[in-house]
Amino acid sequence: MTSDNPAANDPAVMDTTVRDTTDTTGTDTTGTDTTGTDTTGTDTTVWFITGCSTGLGRALATAVLDHGHRAVVTARDPEQVADVVAGRGDRALALALDVTDKNQVAEAVKEAESAFGRIDVLVNNAGYGYLAALEEGEDEEVRALFDTNVFGLVDVTRAVLPGMRARRSGHIVNISSLGGLAAFGATGYYHATKFAVEGLSESLAAEVAPLGIKVTIVEPAAFRTNWSGPSMRQSAVTIDDYAETAGARRTGTLATYGRQPGDPVRASEAIIGAVEAAEPPLRLLLGKAAYDIARARLDSLRATFDAWRDVTLGADYPVTTP
Repeated sequence: MTSDNPAANDPAVMDTTVRDTTDTTGTDTTGTDTTGTDTTGTDTTVWFITGCSTGLGRALATAVLDHGHRAVVTARDPEQVADVVAGRGDRALALALDVTDKNQVAEAVKEAESAFGRIDVLVNNAGYGYLAALEEGEDEEVRALFDTNVFGLVDVTRAVLPGMRARRSGHIVNISSLGGLAAFGATGYYHATKFAVEGLSESLAAEVAPLGIKVTIVEPAAFRTNWSGPSMRQSAVTIDDYAETAGARRTGTLATYGRQPGDPVRASEAIIGAVEAAEPPLRLLLGKAAYDIARARLDSLRATFDAWRDVTLGADYPVTTP
C-alpha cells in the first residue's frame, strides 16, 4: 500500500511552466521556405500559445512552426520571442500578452484572428511557481499567483471560445502539472492553482465536447526550464518550525534547477502528437516521474477509499424496501 502522503514520492519540482514563458524558434523542416516565404498555404493549423519567452512555451512554439503550422507566439515582452518568429514569414506572429491584463488578452485574440482568420489550438502555458509553507504565504504574492495561473488561463480561454464555438471545432490545451494531481510541502499555493486548472478543464471538456471542441490537460513532472530557477518566487518569511518539511523541500526544489530530467523539446513533440491524435487524451502525463507518482497516487486513493468503505456508504439515508 502506498502512503496517503505523496511527499514520499516527491520529485522536488512539479512543472514546466514558467512566469512570462515565451517559446518557439527554429528551422522549419516540413517544406516551408525558411527565407520567409510561406509555402504551406492557409490550411495549416493555427496555434495560439501563451508564455513563450522561455521553457516549454518557447520549445512548443518552435516545434509547432517546425511542423509547418502557423503560430501566435506571445510573451509580456514580444522582443523576447523575436528570434522565434524570425524567418517564418507570415506563418508566425509575435504579440505582447500579459494574461493578467483583460484588455490585452482581448486585443491579442482579436489580432490573432484578424491575421490568421481563426485560432485552432489554444495552449494556456503562462504560469510560474511559488515556494512557501501555507503559514508563510504572503497575500499579495498568492493573489498574483492565482491571477496568472488560474484567472489568466480563464480569461484567455473565454476570449478564444466564441470563435471555436462558431466553427464547431478547436482544441484547448491547458498546461497543468503533476502538481495538479498530487501535492507536496512548500508548494501548496502552486498546487492549489493547478488543482483549479484540473477541475476547470474537466468541466470545460464536458461543456464543449458537443460543440466539437476538445480539451487536453498536460501534466508534466520536472522539466529543464526556469521553473525552479529564475522564474520561481518564494516567500520572504520563513518559520523555523517548518525547516524540516517545507524548508527542506524549498531548498531541494531550487537545487534541481538545470538538472531536471524532462526535455522540453520532447515534451513539445508529445503535445503536438496528442493534439493531432484521432482521439486526443483528456490528460497527458509527461515524464517518468509523472507516470510513477500519478500511478502511486491512484493506488493510495484506492486503498484509502476501500479502507473506509463502510463509513462512506453509511453516510446515505438508509434504503427502505417496500
